[in-house]
Amino acid sequence: TVFSYFSGSLYLIFFVNILFFSRAIKTNQDLLPETPWTHIFYNDFWGTLLTHSGSHKSYRPLCTLSFRLNHAIGGLNPWSYHLVNVLLHAAVTGVFTSFSKILLGDGYWTFMAGLMFASHPIHTEAVAGIVGRADVGASLFFLLSLLCYIKHCSTRGSSARTWGWFLGTGLCAGCSMLWKEQGVTVLAVSAVYDVFVFHRLKIKQILPTIYKRKNLSLFLSISLLTFWGTSLLGARLYWMGNKPPSFSNSDNPAADSDSLLARTLTFFYLPTKNLWLLLCPDTLSFDWSMDAVPLLKTICDWRNLHTVAFYVGLLLLAYYGLKSPSVERECNGKFVTNGKQNANGHSCHSDVEYRNSEMKPSFASQLENGIKNNASQRTQLPSTENIVVLSLSLLIIPFVPATNLFFYVGFVIAERVLYIPSMGFCLLVTVGARALHVKVQKRFLKSLIFYATATLIVFYGLKTAIRNGDWQNEEMLYRSGIKVNPAKAWGNLGNVLKSQSKISEAESAYRNALYYRSNMADMLYNLGLLLQENSRFAEALHYYKLAIGSRPTLASAYLNTGIILMNQGKTEEARRTFLKCSEIPDENLKDPHAHKSSVTSCLYNLGKLYHEQGHYEDALSVYKEAIQKMPRQFAPQSLYNMMGK
Repeated sequence: TVFSYFSGSLYLIFFVNILFFSRAIKTNQDLLPETPWTHIFYNDFWGTLLTHSGSHKSYRPLCTLSFRLNHAIGGLNPWSYHLVNVLLHAAVTGVFTSFSKILLGDGYWTFMAGLMFASHPIHTEAVAGIVGRADVGASLFFLLSLLCYIKHCSTRGSSARTWGWFLGTGLCAGCSMLWKEQGVTVLAVSAVYDVFVFHRLKIKQILPTIYKRKNLSLFLSISLLTFWGTSLLGARLYWMGNKPPSFSNSDNPAADSDSLLARTLTFFYLPTKNLWLLLCPDTLSFDWSMDAVPLLKTICDWRNLHTVAFYVGLLLLAYYGLKSPSVERECNGKFVTNGKQNANGHSCHSDVEYRNSEMKPSFASQLENGIKNNASQRTQLPSTENIVVLSLSLLIIPFVPATNLFFYVGFVIAERVLYIPSMGFCLLVTVGARALHVKVQKRFLKSLIFYATATLIVFYGLKTAIRNGDWQNEEMLYRSGIKVNPAKAWGNLGNVLKSQSKISEAESAYRNALYYRSNMADMLYNLGLLLQENSRFAEALHYYKLAIGSRPTLASAYLNTGIILMNQGKTEEARRTFLKCSEIPDENLKDPHAHKSSVTSCLYNLGKLYHEQGHYEDALSVYKEAIQKMPRQFAPQSLYNMMGK
């Protein structure tokens, strides 16, 4: 409860002014009461049909359902949305602390792990940004699934309820995936827990255990986890039309690069950059697309040294956890390995713990866990090596879908994606500090390690509070992102300034965005729209044409170009523009609803043009076509009015 209150208070400080929404909420028809709620299970996160070629394929119906409930209660008032996000983060923090207690014991190291997770700045986007709820909700069911599996392991072979716990594991894993795709990875983490933590097997022991059928219950549990995970992934792939999503080159420039070397070096480097954000979240941004992380094009790029250091460190940690010396000794008449009986998972002290307990039973345990443990508690706690393996699996496995290893993703870096992996990071830092605390002999060094860890948590908390200040409103958020992604940040800032009627500042912001990336169709269009609204029609036409050249499917640019031409008396040129707009298909478009609205408006203006020229039959034909093509959210009154005339 303490951790939940603490994590919630960090975000409630800036509760009032949070204004950040997206088309996942503002223009998502699935949130409206007149839309059947069952549509949520057929559309993606943004309200587009999953099987549509332009769908993002982000299937998160439980998250969308929570947005719909928010909308039913408070409309678009950001208070209720933000409150749910904060409460979810508080709940995740509480469950994570309970999970840490299973690994670290009931002492101050568990307290440290919980505080570190509660205060980590990398969570700001997931909690303060409304659409980040998908990650927070998935994390909650991720942890519940893992806890159910831990219960299954502890009751396996001794109680019929063990399969009830396994059923809970599967259901919570499914719910986690329906909040966000990476939630299904909890099944792999559960398998790691069973093999390397509960049974304390080493790599070389796994195959002999399977071959000799020493532990059929372990084999059965892992087989069921594999079957359920494969079933969930298969159903997910089928439901989205058996096709991966397509993204623009600005979303993930490395994926669009023609150079195999650049793609390889960049994709290997990106996990290093993500780990640095977890370790030192000094520079954070609402968007890391485009050129926020420049491509690594040559072997000589100095960032390759970071990549090498990262993977070497990762391998050393994995070696420490999986290849540590294995010592067999007798315990209660049976031989055990590293303090664990391989056959049935019953606990016994490792040699190191045994020697420590002989010398100073209570003190050794107190150093290790931060508490005065009794004998039974000591036997239940995993060793440092076991926790390292589980922490690495929590850090790596949920991040694998974002690595571009199996399919390309629509981002370079996304801070919200690190919400689940940060659990593994927090455990890894905590168990590392605990191991150092145990190893050093001098009281001064022990105090230094403890207070250094506490200081790190304090700095994380301060950074989270400061970063929440950036999320108070859109203007502050976009200004904070200029140094990371200037093109995207200046463009979004221009939209905000325009809404505030700061026309000259908005124009300057749009031009700054185009300075950094001159082919951004949206920015070219937005600048043209700003100029058109201020009667600078010649300049507006110039930028609309540039926008169409950059993205030939941008229907709104055709629409406004045709309107300007029609008002200038260039009726034939306007007619050709409207006709061309009406013929643009909506395949592979990110927002087909907005595209259909623009196409419908083009047809309306084309019919109006025919009407003014006295071509009434042509006008009626165009209006009927517009009624057939208009999306659900389009107001049809003007079309019927013109048909009536």
